[in-house]
Amino acid sequence: MPLPLLSVSQLTRYLKERIDKDINLQNLWIKGEISNYKRHSSGHIYFTLKDAESTLPCVMFRGKALFLKFEPAHGMQVLAGGCLSIYERDGRYQLYVENLQPAGIGALSIAYEQLKEKLAAEGLFDARWKKNLPLLPRRVGIVTSPTGAALADIVSVSKRRFSGIQLILSPVLVQGELAPAQIVQAIELMNRVDDIDVLIVGRGGGSLEELWAFNDERVVRAIFASRIPVISAVGHETDYSLADFAADRRAPTPSAAAEMAVPDRRELAKHLSLTCARLVRVMQERVREQRRRLQRATESKVFRHPRRMLDQSKQYVDVLNLRLIRAFQTLTTARSHKFTKQAEKLAVLNPLAVLRRGYSIARSYPQRRIIKTIGAITPGEEIEVILADGTLLCRVEAKQREEVEDDREKA
Repeated sequence: MPLPLLSVSQLTRYLKERIDKDINLQNLWIKGEISNYKRHSSGHIYFTLKDAESTLPCVMFRGKALFLKFEPAHGMQVLAGGCLSIYERDGRYQLYVENLQPAGIGALSIAYEQLKEKLAAEGLFDARWKKNLPLLPRRVGIVTSPTGAALADIVSVSKRRFSGIQLILSPVLVQGELAPAQIVQAIELMNRVDDIDVLIVGRGGGSLEELWAFNDERVVRAIFASRIPVISAVGHETDYSLADFAADRRAPTPSAAAEMAVPDRRELAKHLSLTCARLVRVMQERVREQRRRLQRATESKVFRHPRRMLDQSKQYVDVLNLRLIRAFQTLTTARSHKFTKQAEKLAVLNPLAVLRRGYSIARSYPQRRIIKTIGAITPGEEIEVILADGTLLCRVEAKQREEVEDDREKA
């Protein structure tokens, strides 16, 4: 029987009802490659599954997406479980995903590698942040289950190695959804206690799912932020948890963690004994060396003949003093001779000495310019004549030029 005339919404609703009633379409598992992946601000996930020939729109609502152990990505092969229906507004069919798993590899393994890469890029695993463990801690903090074998192993090894060290337990769940929050809270609580010197965080062995609390990002960040040195003691010798990478030391088992944190009293006593013996030998050698130095000093001339050494020193001072006097006299004589020569040169060049030999200097008056030729003065002018013992003020009555022959021309 043909369908009556329908509107678009009526046809869409009709098809949706038919699909929703089909039991075979309500529990599907679809394999494909993720493309157009988008995580909306609401928390919903939208993507498309595709193969070589077709595409299928998919949506995973926030309530289901919160429980994903890995972050889906473009190009990833996955298995999507859910139901098929029609989104009426757009009139298209799509898969409402309730379960999403990587194809060929576990979701936990994917999540582990993704978070490891992220935290490593932030530098949480860098060796430069690793703190040294104390040689002799007073109190050791333990974050683990109060009923697990890990606690019993830690207590047993600690008491056997050094019973005087106090152990402080912060009991937590070590698996399940509540475990990460409790572990983080316990680490923060231990860091508020002043006199805890080292912290052991861990549990016994188990499957990847059971150990997953120590791969939780919150736990890794709490271990990295701890001011107390942390030993990660998750009981799996071959594999590493993310807590192992962030901790200051990684122990393959809780017992090994106790051996790292608590020193062996017998080994300490042996080390102390050897150190004391070494110190005694060093001090004895120092005493012998100082005695040898003292003996060499007492056998020297200074101690055996101190008066003779003093007399020799005085004699040497006298010799130096005599050398100094002679050097000073030589220097004074040379300087005096040089001074005499310079004084004689100045005396020859002194114009007053020339005047004392009968010469005079004529200057115009009152200008007091030196008169070198008769052309520089005219009769009637006053002149000043400088003699050796005074000055004459004269008036020129007449002038007469005399021819003076150059001695060189005569020759």
